[in-house]
Amino acid sequence: MLKIYSPTAILGYGFPLESYKRALELKPDVIAVDAGSTDPGPYYLGKGISFVEEEATKRDLSLLIEMAKKEDIPLIIGSAGGCGTKDSVEWTFNIIKEICRERRIHFNIGIIFSDIPKEKVLNALKKGKIKSLEGSHELKEEDILNSTNIVAQIGVEPFISALEKNISIIVAGRSYDPNPFSALPLMEGYDKGLSFHLGKILECGAIACEPGSGRDGLIGVIYEDHFEVFPLSEKRKCTVTSVASHTLYEKSDPYHLHGPDGIINLEETQFFQKDEITVIVKGSKFISCSEKWIKIEGAEFLGYRGVCIAGIRDPIMISKIDDILKVQYKIVEENFPDFLGQYKINFHLYGKNGVMGPWEKERKISHELGLIIEVLSKEIKITKAILGFLRSTLLHFGYEGRISTAGNLAFPFSPAESIWGETYRFSIYHLINEELEFPIKILKI
Repeated sequence: MLKIYSPTAILGYGFPLESYKRALELKPDVIAVDAGSTDPGPYYLGKGISFVEEEATKRDLSLLIEMAKKEDIPLIIGSAGGCGTKDSVEWTFNIIKEICRERRIHFNIGIIFSDIPKEKVLNALKKGKIKSLEGSHELKEEDILNSTNIVAQIGVEPFISALEKNISIIVAGRSYDPNPFSALPLMEGYDKGLSFHLGKILECGAIACEPGSGRDGLIGVIYEDHFEVFPLSEKRKCTVTSVASHTLYEKSDPYHLHGPDGIINLEETQFFQKDEITVIVKGSKFISCSEKWIKIEGAEFLGYRGVCIAGIRDPIMISKIDDILKVQYKIVEENFPDFLGQYKINFHLYGKNGVMGPWEKERKISHELGLIIEVLSKEIKITKAILGFLRSTLLHFGYEGRISTAGNLAFPFSPAESIWGETYRFSIYHLINEELEFPIKILKI
């Protein structure tokens, strides 16, 4: 059997010391942790920075490095620094180096970069070796050229190669989430279907428990014909429902989970409750693919975002809000003809489809609305000018049936508008069928 410790959903999210101490008692064979996601949006990929603060990441790493040293087991980090770019991988490495220097300990560290040169993606596009994921746009040359960073979601082979070199700490760029957890079982010859499925369960730590938590740990134990998962906290338990549900996490197909290395087939998977806190999983299969398609992600700078937050309580204004907001676009055009085509305006209404937008089924409108005015432009002076103009115009806008002669909006903050800074979009969210190399850089600290 092989024991894998997943301490938390994201490196830097934290974990209870009680769970950590329990993991130490269980003596895992490997510590694996996911450090990134596209969930926070394209900004972090565009900038190449972490969405988790350095202090939080250092706290988690300090404890995990201590365990790795004490137990002489590998520590594997996937999607380092959040977005997995070269800069964020090096940011994570520098934190590790600082911890090791402070504690006077030494490791062989393997760094795996997953950045992809624009020329590689452009060539693949010309050869027809790029395809869109569901919901993504058709990729164009300008999307590639305008991207500030492009990363590939690497498969499991680079992790296995690093483990075979007896590297103590692996710091990898953007990675398919289950692979840091699946690498050691696969290297040791365990079943591929079970190894990848176990990685899928472990990737988010105790989220696969009841109650679920992104800042607590999980243990996975793999055997020849099944695997088991159980929590480290006495407050949690794994159930058939919680583990089966997490198998479907972020997946549109309940039976086939696609990744860079192939497909996990769950048609014959079975879940059993072993005891009050432990679930046994059997029957997961792995399907190799004749062609290898790897997901690539890129982000493009759009401009500077400015935001104004306000509340609306007047029932007459609320009843006419759609018409009132439509008029604002025209008023801005009339007042700023020199800025045409250089800005974008968005109105977000909370209390009226603010979360679901056009997909909202409940068409009820609240007695009060939260209004977010958003302006985006590549010229920060344009963002400021239009945002301030919209704030003042809507504050005093005269609509049919209006009774009050005072302001229409209630502002919770002063100043009412603020510049949030640089804004990015996902310019690339596609699959590539191209020979890609992810060499391992070995450093001694």
